[in-house]
Amino acid sequence: MTDTKEPSRNERIKEASEYLRGTLAEGLREEITGAIIEDDAQLVKFHGMYLQDDRDLRAERGKKKMEKAFAFMIRLRIPGGVCSPGQFLRVQNIAQSYGNHTMRLTTRQTFQLHGIIKSNLKATMREIDKALLTTIAACGDVNRNVICNNNPMQSAAHAQVYATTRAISDHLLPQTPAYREIWLDGERIVGGEEEVVEPIYGKFYLPRKFKVAIAVPPSNDIDVFAHDLGFIAIRDDNGDVEGYNVTVGGGMGMTHGQPNTYPRTADVMGFCKYDEAVRVAEAVVTVQRDWGDRSDRSHARLKYTLEDHGLDNFRAEVEKRSGIKLGAPRPFTFDGNGDQFGWTDGADGNGHLTLFVQNGRIRDIPGGPQWMTGLRKIAEMHKGDFRLTANQNIIISGVPPEQRWDIDKLVAQYKLTRDASPLRKNSMACVALPTCGLALAESERYLPDLVTELEERLASHGLSDTEIVIRMTGCPNGCARPYIAEIALVGKNPGKYNLYLGGAFDGSRMGKLYAEDLDNKGIVDTLDPIFAAYMAERQDREHFGDYTIRAGFVAPTSNGADFHANTGVKRKA
Repeated sequence: MTDTKEPSRNERIKEASEYLRGTLAEGLREEITGAIIEDDAQLVKFHGMYLQDDRDLRAERGKKKMEKAFAFMIRLRIPGGVCSPGQFLRVQNIAQSYGNHTMRLTTRQTFQLHGIIKSNLKATMREIDKALLTTIAACGDVNRNVICNNNPMQSAAHAQVYATTRAISDHLLPQTPAYREIWLDGERIVGGEEEVVEPIYGKFYLPRKFKVAIAVPPSNDIDVFAHDLGFIAIRDDNGDVEGYNVTVGGGMGMTHGQPNTYPRTADVMGFCKYDEAVRVAEAVVTVQRDWGDRSDRSHARLKYTLEDHGLDNFRAEVEKRSGIKLGAPRPFTFDGNGDQFGWTDGADGNGHLTLFVQNGRIRDIPGGPQWMTGLRKIAEMHKGDFRLTANQNIIISGVPPEQRWDIDKLVAQYKLTRDASPLRKNSMACVALPTCGLALAESERYLPDLVTELEERLASHGLSDTEIVIRMTGCPNGCARPYIAEIALVGKNPGKYNLYLGGAFDGSRMGKLYAEDLDNKGIVDTLDPIFAAYMAERQDREHFGDYTIRAGFVAPTSNGADFHANTGVKRKA
């Protein structure tokens, strides 16, 4: 640590943890409570889990003088979101044996399992290990799950990008043996503590979480500008990846009422060759390790480091540490940040079926889609792989032509969603209530009903077939990347949301605050006349977010602190 300011409490917890051990092993053996102590609750994030409780039950349990209904959310680390059918089946079995009988596809191309009580944690982690999967560094102040474009139509480029994804993920993994010692009963070498070295992170790890994403134009399905570090693949005339434009300084989180916190889209820093990506990634991480703010966690993300030091200074330090002189950024174009649903053909002749999973929740719905059962049946006969998308959907990938009919039959039998309205297909929500302790309002449980109401309003204006990106979060931390959506709803209080408009359809521009504290009626009544004006005034192929800026409903947002400037209604519909 080089920061001369007083470090935050979290920094002291990491320093005293003996490389992420803390007292986790002892806490797991404590049977009197379903929780763990507060310091360990911070450390356990590095192991891929959060301590939560069912907030729907808080009041009732409080009246009965009972402890909160504590349980853990476990997030797996699956670089690029690619897993085998066997791994999918094992994770599903874990969800049904130890969790709440659902699986959650996340915006980071992985699975979350909810409702795992403390006494089942070690058994769960052993089962995950048996699947040759891990949860290490899926959360915490480290590089988290590296995500990448998995458009199956770009098979050759995807294979190369996926290789880069795995290489960066493996290179930036924490090296501490604490994970295996605590969860898998690995033996700790007595007296060997001083020999534990984190060659990249050091004993303090990073100031805050760190996220990496790799995009393959023209698809920005991983929202490359929303991440601390991004790589935009540049292909040669043969379609092979020649190298990457490197982006730095993106991030979605902020805090209501604190204008010194804000979301930010990343800057394009330069171009590196294909085989230089890992070295560049390490350099960016170590600069953030040394330059990031360790005294104020609300100012600790890389986006603030960029704002404080400037892009030119940051680039120079990255070049110095990596030994790589970055070239000028290469031209690229994005045409959207959504998924392409239905069947597509790969270069090898195999097919890929992308299914829409509303808000990423895999469960059997009475009278509706039977996701758990249907995907299990598919996994039992599928010989390819599954690809989880950053938009919370799933791809059944590598299906030979003779097997498509069998897959289609199962999809129809279990009512799995192959399509939905354009608005619903481009919707995304975070988990929020009842399990997220930070949620101020509903998100996953509310957005589907709101979309139904908005679909009716769009239909009344002749806009049923118009694609609009809408995202919702239960708090301002931005887990569903709302601020770059064309319509964003961010929870502020129970049943109340802030409405943002003007994000770009391709994920390259943030929106602007349009109205505050809206309830359901307020949201619908506010958007309805804007939909009507959009239908009447839009230009050819003009996206909704672009229109709301051109028509003067909101001011455009350039970057950083400008997010909070010139907000509010600029034009009433």
